[in-house]
Amino acid sequence: MEKITVLGAGSWGTALAMVLANNNHDCLLWSHREDQAIEIDIDHTNKRYLPNIVLPSNLNATSDFERAIDHATTIILAVPTKAIREVCQQMRVHLKEKKLFVHVSKGIEPNSLKRISEMIEEELPSNLVEAIVVLSGPSHAEEVVLHHPTTITAACEKLEAAKKVQDLFMNNSFRVYTNDDVIGVEIGAALKNVIGLAAGIVDGLGYGDNAKAALITRGLAEISRLGISLGAKAYTFSGLTGMGDLIATCTSVHSRNWKAGNLLGKGATLENVLDEVGMVVEGVRTTQAAYQLAQKQQVSMPITEALYSVLFEHVNPKEAVDILMIRTKKHELEDYKTF
Repeated sequence: MEKITVLGAGSWGTALAMVLANNNHDCLLWSHREDQAIEIDIDHTNKRYLPNIVLPSNLNATSDFERAIDHATTIILAVPTKAIREVCQQMRVHLKEKKLFVHVSKGIEPNSLKRISEMIEEELPSNLVEAIVVLSGPSHAEEVVLHHPTTITAACEKLEAAKKVQDLFMNNSFRVYTNDDVIGVEIGAALKNVIGLAAGIVDGLGYGDNAKAALITRGLAEISRLGISLGAKAYTFSGLTGMGDLIATCTSVHSRNWKAGNLLGKGATLENVLDEVGMVVEGVRTTQAAYQLAQKQQVSMPITEALYSVLFEHVNPKEAVDILMIRTKKHELEDYKTF
């Protein structure tokens, strides 16, 4: 039995805490809201994020940050990308011994263009970090809590650390593979949200399966090109954290990014969309970062550029699609010739 703290009591953090509690680990779920922590601890529910779900009786919760950090030998960071640095800075004050860190967020920081593991490395003292593992893949919280079969990847350059995380989470309904391509896993996880937003727009415009199939395929090409330019391994993008996560995000009504894009395609403003979704839509912030990163790396990412124009330059979604369709003629594999 391992002592584990999950930082972040949203839908995904709670779902992962359920998996760990069901595996009989001593799991503590931290929320920044005292009322939510009390609800989880006393009522064994998290109605805002996972309605109609009863949480395991052995899953405890707290809003006491110091208690949460002291409790664990393994810490799961399940907060939005924009909160990673702040939470790590808070954590640095309370860290007293070396711990294993696992992050489950999916994004890239605009302007700095840092991946999440890089942000954590910058904010936490290296002598107190056993390893940083990325846990990612096609995994909707709404299905995990119902014990529907789910398969994801634990990635770390220290493969033994990835195997440890694999052992913590594995059970009959939750399968974990290992991988040592941290760059590929993080880039695939982050950019699938960008393409997921675009897929939602395609559906909102009523364009059908032909358009969405093309978008997913060409979107995967963009993700792969950027990832490879940063040092990722090409095969990672045909795996769970590339193709797998992309399919789940682009085709499921559980996806916040798809839902946000769908509303945009139907004519809603970005401000109204974010209010209606009610939870963090990582793809919006990541689109800005991906656009900047593509320019820095000099990588062709026309779908990302089109989405950026819709989100940040107020271009009409239909006009953005039209621009994509009349681009210069190309060979399908032209952009891969240098890889």
